Amino acid sequence: MQPKGNTINCTGQNVYIGIDTHLKNWKITIMLDHIDFRPFSHNPSPLELSRYLKRHFPDGKYYSAYEAGFCGFSVHRELMKYGIQNIVVNAADVPTTDKERKQKEDKRDSRKIAKSLRSGELTPLYIPQEETIEFRSLVRYRKTLVKQIAQNKCRIKSFLYAHGYSIPDQLASASKYWSGKFSKWIRSIETTTEHGKIILDNILDTTEFLRKKLLGLNKELRKMSNEGKYSKTLQLLCSIPGIGLITAVTFLSEIENINRFKNLDKFCSYVGLVPTTHSSGDKDLTGNITPRSNKPLRTVITEAAWMAVRADHDLALCFNEYCKKMKKNEAIIRIAKKLLNRIRFVLKNEVEYVYSIK
Repeated sequence: MQPKGNTINCTGQNVYIGIDTHLKNWKITIMLDHIDFRPFSHNPSPLELSRYLKRHFPDGKYYSAYEAGFCGFSVHRELMKYGIQNIVVNAADVPTTDKERKQKEDKRDSRKIAKSLRSGELTPLYIPQEETIEFRSLVRYRKTLVKQIAQNKCRIKSFLYAHGYSIPDQLASASKYWSGKFSKWIRSIETTTEHGKIILDNILDTTEFLRKKLLGLNKELRKMSNEGKYSKTLQLLCSIPGIGLITAVTFLSEIENINRFKNLDKFCSYVGLVPTTHSSGDKDLTGNITPRSNKPLRTVITEAAWMAVRADHDLALCFNEYCKKMKKNEAIIRIAKKLLNRIRFVLKNEVEYVYSIK
């Protein structure tokens, strides 16, 4: 049960706190080595939680954990600031029974986090620096802009096709890259009613506004590659065939420190380039690549692999050999792994990648 007005002597004892974080309240379960207390609701404030623990469990050693979510790592830093040794875990890594999956509720979630923390079954996530998190947000925001621009372009073309407006042959290629001439032609279209004109002008205005924002972000990223804290590392990454500026900044913002990975397998696993496996008895099955991944990294490394096979002679030969045994989409994953190995080598040794065309 929850200690209401009583104080428990916790001198030298471990106090385990499982936190299920939400915007308006937290569900908390507190456990000692041999005592479990009833879950309860609490204000979403690390400071208030710290005061509560010191009031009801004075002089204890406080350990807490919560699942990664909307609050990111800000709560973690606050908890550490107030003397609570906290870890952030992947929700998929918290041991869960079949009953807990089918009868999910916040109190039960906080209880299983506290229980797993006490038994030492939780693996903490890597906590990047605040500067890196903001850099990552910048890179991910750029990706969001690119997606929004593509969506607006599709809206305009869908409107044109749906209402029978054919793109002139001389602008067919211009429409693919969305040139200024193509935008000018769209504005010159005479629609049947003023409503159609309003739609086209508004979508086009939004697209051009987003493109200006994207251009500004691209300038900032190019500036980072030439000067500042990240310039040297970005230049090293860009020396690898197939790796451009966007791929380089994505990797740098997502991994921060390559030394956090003990070996290449750990690196590939984090990116999401390892297969699913199922072994039981005499059966040993290997499936497609795991759905668990860092999606931004897996996307850019796969795209970079397609570019690398066109720029690197050795990778091109490997790709051709793989294609004799498997489909191209499967072969490119093998190339992506080789590219990850090169990235790891360049970052660990801080040297540019050198290759020769035979």
